[in-house]
Amino acid sequence: MGLQSPENTADPRVAVPTDSGPETLNRGFGFRAALSLAFADISPIVALYAIFALGLFAAGPRFFWAFPIVLAGQLLVALVFGELASRWPYAGSVYQWARHARGTTWGWTAAWAYMWGLTLTLSTMAYAAATFLLEVFGVASPSRWLQVAVALAIIGFGTAANMIGRQFLKVMIVASILCELFGSVVLGVVLLVFHRVNPVSTLFDGLPDQHGGGLSTMLVAVAFVGWAFLGFESAGSIAEEVEDPERNVPKAIVGALLLVGTIVMFSAAAVILAIPDLGAVLTAKTGDPVSATLTTQLGASIAKPLLVMFVIGFVSAFLAVQSAVSRAVFGMARDGALPGSAALAQLGGPERMPIRAIGLTAVVSALFLLFAGSDLYNVLVNFSVMGPYIAFAVPVFAAALARLGGRWVPGRFSLGRWGGMVTYAAALWLAFEILNVLWPRTQPGQPWYIEWSMVISLVGLGIVGAVVYATCRHRISEPVGERS
Repeated sequence: MGLQSPENTADPRVAVPTDSGPETLNRGFGFRAALSLAFADISPIVALYAIFALGLFAAGPRFFWAFPIVLAGQLLVALVFGELASRWPYAGSVYQWARHARGTTWGWTAAWAYMWGLTLTLSTMAYAAATFLLEVFGVASPSRWLQVAVALAIIGFGTAANMIGRQFLKVMIVASILCELFGSVVLGVVLLVFHRVNPVSTLFDGLPDQHGGGLSTMLVAVAFVGWAFLGFESAGSIAEEVEDPERNVPKAIVGALLLVGTIVMFSAAAVILAIPDLGAVLTAKTGDPVSATLTTQLGASIAKPLLVMFVIGFVSAFLAVQSAVSRAVFGMARDGALPGSAALAQLGGPERMPIRAIGLTAVVSALFLLFAGSDLYNVLVNFSVMGPYIAFAVPVFAAALARLGGRWVPGRFSLGRWGGMVTYAAALWLAFEILNVLWPRTQPGQPWYIEWSMVISLVGLGIVGAVVYATCRHRISEPVGERS
């Protein structure tokens, strides 16, 4: 019960639950399904579209180099996650890894940040998908409540898809991936081959009014791009549902990040080099440079198919993110680590899905949507960036401390003699990125609480979390990997 002693974490003989008890998830995913889920969670379309304009307007075309910087840092994290997932392949990813590596308090902290960060992400993805969907049907300036209503419908659709079962979810994810590959790779090739108007040297240019320096603007670009390469850990969230998870989950985590990272960098370079009158775009710093470029270069007929691809990208990412966060809720509830754990830990349906945990994520994200457009929503939504990075840092720091204390025992996936160096480097990267994202930056026309929104949301949710943890801590069971 309670806090797990670090000295008890060295036993490598842990196994995924294999009985058919009321808390045991069925295995319905293979390597390709786990890879597809992680791919959809990161989503090339979402990763590029959501931050392209922000990065371009913050640092100019050279913001492109933030992609390989962040990809390199996140690859270190993915490799560490691969080792952790191989060692402890249980539902909940960061929660299980941190708890088994360092103790209950560590695991609970990671899960709290992870749940809030991803649940807020669900509401933003549904809201963005609603915007594009309404544009598909010719509604150019929808009211706030119409957009919220459509977003709620998208949450309902995605939640139903996640509840129906793994086979239906796999079909949805694969179909969306095919659309994303076409929308990212094929369009990128067409732009580079037939519509490149800027020289490759443009990728090294800053903003028109910048002279030298530019480090601060690149740090801002790195912070924006940091949001794009999140979600690869979702393969670990469904580990108990994956065949041979000790091998398949690490490969899915690392493979999804590399695949999406490569596609996003290719697409970003293609769009930058195809932007007509780039100087005017950088001076104006308004509008949507991605859709404007595609419309100009490929014609107005591309606009509606482009919007449809955006809808598919955001909905598929919604499905994957909800799958990941619901497994974190289920994993915590199974341990008695949340209020209402007895209900949230129950499985339902012929495929034994965590239906109540999925439903909870839908209800909470829907409640957030009711505040869309308000200052409270704008403050909270920024935690969708900060939350995952904190959740990533806790298990990586725990793994680093385990190695420093000589208590690390690898699983079937191991980095060997490079493991320590990679783990320490990943810890340093995450510490840097957390500070970079958390740092308040002046935004013209924004009130002070928006500039400090990262700090405000972190402190506010941290206080609430401390209260909830204090009420639940006494009844938390031992880690699942240590149960007989």
